[in-house]
Amino acid sequence: MLGAMSLVVKYDAYGGPEVLRLVDVEEPVAGPGEIRVRVKVAGVQPIDVKVRRGDMAGRMPVTFPASLGNEFAGVVDQLGEGVTGLSIGDVVLGSANSVAYAEHVVTPATQVVAKPAQLDILTAGGLVAAAQTASGALMNLGVTSGDTLLVHAAAGSVGTVAVQLAREAGATVIGTASPGNHDYLRELGAIPVAYGPGLVDRVRQAAPQGVTVALDAIGGQEAIASSAALIADRSRIGTIADPVTAGQYGGRGVFAPRSPQRLAAVIELAAAGKVVMPVRTFPFVEVVDAHRAVESGHGRGKVVLLV
Repeated sequence: MLGAMSLVVKYDAYGGPEVLRLVDVEEPVAGPGEIRVRVKVAGVQPIDVKVRRGDMAGRMPVTFPASLGNEFAGVVDQLGEGVTGLSIGDVVLGSANSVAYAEHVVTPATQVVAKPAQLDILTAGGLVAAAQTASGALMNLGVTSGDTLLVHAAAGSVGTVAVQLAREAGATVIGTASPGNHDYLRELGAIPVAYGPGLVDRVRQAAPQGVTVALDAIGGQEAIASSAALIADRSRIGTIADPVTAGQYGGRGVFAPRSPQRLAAVIELAAAGKVVMPVRTFPFVEVVDAHRAVESGHGRGKVVLLV
């Protein structure tokens, strides 16, 4: 006899957003050292889109029917044996492994961070992946107050956090984005430039002192090649999107392991109003439209599902 049921997003084959569907499964149960979270917000990442399409099949094969979702915020509703420091009803956020598009997520208690009371749950849920990715990339690149950092795709979720963390560290930041997002980048503290032909000249005009380090959050020849034309030390060209192309120019992937400690540090900055994250919301039942929004590559900040 089945127990209580819980909705999750599944897909049975690689393909477009329309392959995603909501299905009922038996509620997961927290084991020793684990908690169960009633998900309120699930973030939608570009990596989710790539996995769903099959772009990552060589490196990250899935078993069908497969699920998605790597970040969440919600309310603790079950404690496993041995869990201390958390209580039923606590609001937390954290990372998951392709299971967060769901009404319930089970995760090790050590992998979640408490949501500060001053921070709304939408922003908290939208920051989980971007906070860890951006902070880890800047750490790997050694960005300090003496740097001028070029961020490609600066209006996206990772770019949004990277700009603010770099400014918090005292660096000068140049951000590439479409003209419609230039005022937004100025609000974050970056000097905006439009991508496209002539990018290198526009960056040089915006940063006559020169660029010392670059973070690519979009991938492709233009972002990497322009960074290589601007930066003398190619080891300070980092990407979270295209390590193959970066390697051709002497750059590198700057991927850091998930870290609840780094996440907590960014969340505290957000609670203090020093890091912001615009959030575009979609009801859980509109997961297909949420994927289309992320896949378009436009917009700013983070797309999240309201579960």
